[in-house]
This record gives sequence, structure tokens and C-alpha cells, in this order.
Amino acid sequence: MNLVSLIDHAVLHPTATDDDLVRECLLAAKLGVASVCVKPYMVAQATALLSESNVAVGTVIGFPHGGNQTEIKAAEAKLACEQGAVELDMVINIAKALEEDWDYIAADIQGVLSVASHQNALLKVIFETDYITSDTAIQTLCEICSRLGVGFVKTSTGFGYTKQPSGDYNYLGATLNHIKLMTKHSASHVAVKASGGIRTASAAQAMVDAGASRLGTSAAQAIADGEQSSEGY
Repeated sequence: MNLVSLIDHAVLHPTATDDDLVRECLLAAKLGVASVCVKPYMVAQATALLSESNVAVGTVIGFPHGGNQTEIKAAEAKLACEQGAVELDMVINIAKALEEDWDYIAADIQGVLSVASHQNALLKVIFETDYITSDTAIQTLCEICSRLGVGFVKTSTGFGYTKQPSGDYNYLGATLNHIKLMTKHSASHVAVKASGGIRTASAAQAMVDAGASRLGTSAAQAIADGEQSSEGY
């Protein structure tokens, strides 16, 4: 299997500049990844840069904490699609999920899904599994997404930092348990995207073997080369 063809190549770091975008889009086209996932203001430029390639342009909605009102997320999605995005990765309202306010969560997702459907864009819903750690909550989120008919459920943003026992802040990102759980509880029409902490070809392959059909990472070159990236998300 060509792992690179499953990659959503991320250009989402707060410090990523326009020069970085140009470099990463050229890399994405050369490698033949599935898509680039860029910061919202970069969508138009990425669309132009990749216009002669088969690489899709995606962006993030309500990123990275999911706390925007649904109306803001929907407006963000609409503008992104108008500027060329064909894939949207939205973050759920993490606090509402922790409160188990599933009606709010469903309405929030539906608000963005309605825009995505109207614009013929693919919607991926990010759970942020560094914060939503309960298997029961993850199962419920998969069931909601399956009922609504989103394109993908996705583990994490790559920016869900939590305080570790050492006092340092880090994140787990995608784990094999999350992928297996999400695959088990998602309908057949909902795919699973592993994202966060995937920096090697072996890690990418393990995620695919567990059920993922897309891989969110900024380490596309390292994965293509079969090496390990010391950086990225």
C-alpha cells in the first residue's frame, strides 16, 4: 500500500509562513499525497499552488479548541469552500463533549455539515482524543457522526497538549486503541482519520492496519523516505 497517498499533509503550525506553504505544497504535489490541510487564510493560495495537481485542498474549522459558536464555524466553512477548500476538518466543542451535551454536539456538527454538503465538500470531525479520553464518549461521538453522515471521524488536532507527570506539556495524538475503537463504532460510510504524532512509516502503517484510511501528519517526506521525523505533528 502506498502510505503517502493516504496523507493529509498538514501546514497548521502557528509559525508556518507563506514561504512554508509554498514549499509544503510543492512537496505535497511531488509526493502525491491525498491533500494538504492548511490554515484557513492559506486556502486561496494553496488552491492556486495546487491547481495543476491531484492534491486536494483542505482546511480546519474551529481549530484547535472547537469553542466557536456554530454560526461562526459554519461561516468559516462557507468562506473556505468559496476560496477553494474541498475538505473541512472541524473540531467539536470539547467542553460540551466533556459535559456529555450530545444534543449540542450533534447540532454543532450538523451546522457545518449542512454547509459542507451544499458546497460538495468532505467533512471530517475531530474529537481531540487527548481530552476526550472516555471510550464511552468516543463511541457516542462515532454514533452521532454516523447518524449525521459525515465523511470522516478524526482523532486529534496535534495540538491537544496536556500536562504530563514530569510537569512538561505534550500530547499523545492518535493511538491504535482510538483507531480501533472509532473503526468499530463508526458506520461503514464513515471513514477514520488518524492524526497527531505520526512521524514514521511504521507508525503510519500501524494506523492503517488498525482501520485508518487517512493520515494527518506534517511528516510526509519522512514517511515517504521510511525515516523518522524529529519534528512535526
